[in-house]
Amino acid sequence: MATIELPDELIALERTAWAEIQAGALTVPTAQAVHQAIAAHAEATGIPRLDIETALKRRVRHPEPAPA
Repeated sequence: MATIELPDELIALERTAWAEIQAGALTVPTAQAVHQAIAAHAEATGIPRLDIETALKRRVRHPEPAPA
């Protein structure tokens, strides 16, 4: 899969959602905000929503280690 450019705002929303998930406290408004932002980015870029969501979750939940 090619690298997908993800806006900082989208990454911040997913980080908030991930923190809530880890705390067992994900709220509907947070989940909706992430979903709507992913859908908007997919529409604006023409990239499938699933590809954006996968890239976003990979970046936030499984970040690459920093080079030494």
